[in-house]
Amino acid sequence: MKKSNVYPWIVVALLWGVALLNYMDRQMLSTMKDSMQIDITELQSAANFGRLMAVFLWIYGLMSPVAGLIADRLNRKWLIVCSLFVWSAVTYLMGIADTFNQVFWLRALMGISEALYIPAGLSLIADYHTGRSRSLAVGIHMTGLYTGQAIGGFGATVAAAFSWHTTFHWFGIIGIAYAIILMLFLRDKKSEPVTPVQSTNTEEQKVNIFQSLRMLFSNIAFWVILLYFAAPSLPGWATKNWLPTLFAENLNLPMSQAGPLSTITIAVSSFIGVLTGGLLSDKWVQRNLRGRIYTGAIGLGLTIPSLLLLGFGHSLVAVVGAGLLFGIGYGIFDANNMPILCQFVSAKQRATAYGVMNMTGVFAGAAITDLLGQWGDGGNLGLGFAMLAIVVAVALCAQLYFLRPKADNIE
Repeated sequence: MKKSNVYPWIVVALLWGVALLNYMDRQMLSTMKDSMQIDITELQSAANFGRLMAVFLWIYGLMSPVAGLIADRLNRKWLIVCSLFVWSAVTYLMGIADTFNQVFWLRALMGISEALYIPAGLSLIADYHTGRSRSLAVGIHMTGLYTGQAIGGFGATVAAAFSWHTTFHWFGIIGIAYAIILMLFLRDKKSEPVTPVQSTNTEEQKVNIFQSLRMLFSNIAFWVILLYFAAPSLPGWATKNWLPTLFAENLNLPMSQAGPLSTITIAVSSFIGVLTGGLLSDKWVQRNLRGRIYTGAIGLGLTIPSLLLLGFGHSLVAVVGAGLLFGIGYGIFDANNMPILCQFVSAKQRATAYGVMNMTGVFAGAAITDLLGQWGDGGNLGLGFAMLAIVVAVALCAQLYFLRPKADNIE
């Protein structure tokens, strides 16, 4: 089955479920602030809540390059299974926590475990899907992230019906059960499997790692991709962590309504965006090697006016419409990150490269999450969203000017 035409899509389906759980478990905390702050009074401060959200991003970012280096050298199946099991166990334990410090350190541990997944998952999909199906396969996988984000938005609703403790417990149990399914059906794909002798030779491994990093950072195109990836990560993470609050403030809604409305708006539109971006990119690149670049640029272009509307809109039509436009644009951009990386970085370094990209994007996201928390206390959250449009415009110009691939797949 592993060598058939069907199994590459089974891999996408299996990892779609992991992607869903990855974002669901991290996202639901942002919508359950009102329920949790009754028992944990420190969460009544927006600055404290920003710190709680930001610690995940800082740890997640620091671990991402390490996760990429590990994924390029070890069995990605077991890396993904262990990652899912650990962050699901952490989610369960969040329901037991009763102090801010406990939640803080559990959130940090979640950052470590979740960071191990994305470089391994995306590089595995890229290995199974080449050329005509790569962007679509990555795009379908990304819909799992957006679906998880949308389901996580119901955290406040479930917590209001039962309790925030019960919500964390059941979502954690679901993830642990799914890890068992992956153990049975997921398979890695390596051109040259690592032997026990290779994996235990520390000196040789160190040389390989340093050589890999040196080759990666001497690639000028990779530096451009870092900017192209990091700049849109600012509004990307801002919407993940602060959009429910922005919807609640701009539309004068309770969080139990604003949470689902904001996350579903982004999830549904991003779902459309990644599928559209994947199909368009896979077809366009057959006629023009810069087809993936142009497709990603279209996506980024759509996010610029949407950020302005999100920041300054106060009607339901304006705010929800801006959210829909942002989701479509960001989805188109998101579906093409790994496929564009494959045009400039070899298969042996893709997980490492994406890990470094993830670190850069997440650090940018951690900084903006913390900053928006402070701005939120001052009543300037909407202005902060609008100003992010300038950063995205700079990344768009750099992408179009500098990225000129010579092949669609570098082996």
